[in-house]
Amino acid sequence: MMRIVEITSAGAPDVLRPATREVPQAGAGELLIRVSASGVNRPDVLQRKGLYPVPPGASDVPGLEVAGVIASGDAAALQAAGLQVGDRVCALVAGGGYADWCVAPVAQCLPVPDGLSDVQAASLPETFFTVWSNVFDRGQLKAGEVLLVQGGTSGIGVTAIQMAKAWGATVIATAGSDDKCAACLRLGADHAINYKTQDFVQEAKRLTQDRGVDVILDMVAGDYVAREVECLAEDGRLVIIAVQGGLESNFNAGWVLRRRLTITGSTLRPRPVAFKAAIASNLRQHVWPLIASGRIQPVIHATFDAASVDGAERAHVLMESNQHIGKIVLTWNAR
Repeated sequence: MMRIVEITSAGAPDVLRPATREVPQAGAGELLIRVSASGVNRPDVLQRKGLYPVPPGASDVPGLEVAGVIASGDAAALQAAGLQVGDRVCALVAGGGYADWCVAPVAQCLPVPDGLSDVQAASLPETFFTVWSNVFDRGQLKAGEVLLVQGGTSGIGVTAIQMAKAWGATVIATAGSDDKCAACLRLGADHAINYKTQDFVQEAKRLTQDRGVDVILDMVAGDYVAREVECLAEDGRLVIIAVQGGLESNFNAGWVLRRRLTITGSTLRPRPVAFKAAIASNLRQHVWPLIASGRIQPVIHATFDAASVDGAERAHVLMESNQHIGKIVLTWNAR
């Protein structure tokens, strides 16, 4: 049997409770991980509230990223990936991450970068896969361009800031307090805008000499979209990855036409293994060396004991408070 955190019913954080289930078995193209740490992400909160249906075939246990040791797996797939039983890995999964055993597609697993703990490694997959897919694949950010990151101190935000800076981009980040803005600057952002006291549109224009920004990574949507269209440069790209501000958006279509703007977005969880495998390959080649060298660093705000009665509950309370800077991680006897 394995320990898990289950959602007993849709609702507030107190619906999360420790439980046990049978240990899953790895199938073709999969491996079984003895989990040390599990990352906590905003989609977990939405799933807990009943607002994010589990993709067909995925575990109903929440959790989209884990780190630990390979216990068993498809021998051919492991060999093809350059992995073996006993290796430390982190993995992106479509569900089942809040457990001390987890099955993952081999193609969605990456070796733990040199020098990182399992807690640090568990904070990587969901945000790094998301940022690569949206900022670099969909947003096509290039060296010398300007990226605006909405929510710079979120797990996604701290990752986007560091990855974009490593690529030679100029980064403007928004955050909800002066302390959070200072944290964005410490992470490498060139500029930080307190969206509660400043108009991010006017500030983005001012900081770019009225040219506008090239790429925006948006987790808000809603009425932000109209404002973001206004501060994009010619041929700018707006990439929406969450809708915390609402589903409905009204914007000036004339700006889109005249400036040749692109408005796009994506969700990662339901995409096929082959799609995620391509991202994993790019991360391993281009980003993992930067993590191993220390140029990009995981940012862990807090850890909670996953096996305790209220560990996951407290993690979700913190997530919804928006007071964290970086990632929140659940631990299962993590090293």
